[in-house]
Formats: sequence, structure tokens, C-alpha cells
Amino acid sequence: MAELGPAAWPPAPIRTERLVLRESEARDRAAFIELFASPEVGTYLGGPRQRDELERALPETPERRPGLFVIELDGAMIGTIELNRRDAEHRSHVRPDAGEAELGYLLLPEAWGHGYAAEACAAALGWFADALPGEPVVLCTQTANDRSMRLAAKLGFAEVQRYEEWGAEQWMGVWSPVTPPA
Repeated sequence: MAELGPAAWPPAPIRTERLVLRESEARDRAAFIELFASPEVGTYLGGPRQRDELERALPETPERRPGLFVIELDGAMIGTIELNRRDAEHRSHVRPDAGEAELGYLLLPEAWGHGYAAEACAAALGWFADALPGEPVVLCTQTANDRSMRLAAKLGFAEVQRYEEWGAEQWMGVWSPVTPPA
């Protein structure tokens, strides 16, 4: 797992009460296209991508890489969660060497409002805390994205900074795993 650190990848599927977090598979391709072409999903991400462009560009088996989980509900993909290292250009000052892990998530609009994002993100953060004990995770979102702001608070992210980027106010929070006393 070069991108995140010395943890084994892929992990066994992570099961929650309602969801499974797993690697992507060929059967997820149509859902990836729906996700990236959705105007609602693209609202705070620079807009949707063109469906025909996605049909041409997306491989038969969507990208598999360390830190990328598919969120599955009842056997179907409803979104993704990513844990990636930030590059030095996007330094948050959470770690002195940059390279913070960053949480990102996208869910299909029909999956919104059911608590799936919170359930899936909490599971991914739990996996991360076990795999890389003591490592903080950052989350960035537009302050105008009320749903993401509420999710960040629910997950326990604390504000680090606000800044302007892409013509909008951005919010960055940090999550630090709780390590039990020895």
C-alpha cells in the first residue's frame, strides 16, 4: 500500500450493519458512470462529466488502487470512499511533512439521506485507524455543501482551516483516531 503506508491491500471486505466496503469489480462500471455523470454529485466538484466521455474512458474493470473502496448495498454499488495521501502542493499543516491521508466519498443521489455515507466513512476510518494507528485524516469540502459539513461534524472532524479555492470557500477538518490508554 505505497500510497497510504505499510498496510496490507486489499483488505478483506469491510462489513457494517447494512453495507460492504470492497475493491471495485467489473460489475461496478455502470454505477461509476452514473456517479461521475450525475449533476447532483458534481454540484460541488466542478460539475458532472459527459456520459459518452465516461463510456469511452472508463475501463471494463474500474480502477483498483490502495485506498479506494466501493460502497455496496444489497449487492449493488451505491458509491465510493477514498483514503489518499495529499501531495505537498495541498499541504494542510496537520503533519509537518505534508502527506496527510484525506477522506473523500461520493454516493449516488438515491443513496443520500439514509445514513449510508456516515456508516461507510466510519467503517473506513476504523479500518484506517487499525491499519495506521495514530495517523490523522483530513477532509475537505465546500462550506456550501451542507450535507458534507454535517457528515464531517458527525464523524468527529474538527476544523483546521477555511480557504478560497475553485471560486468557493473550502473547509478542512482533521480526524484523529482515539488511541486507548496503555
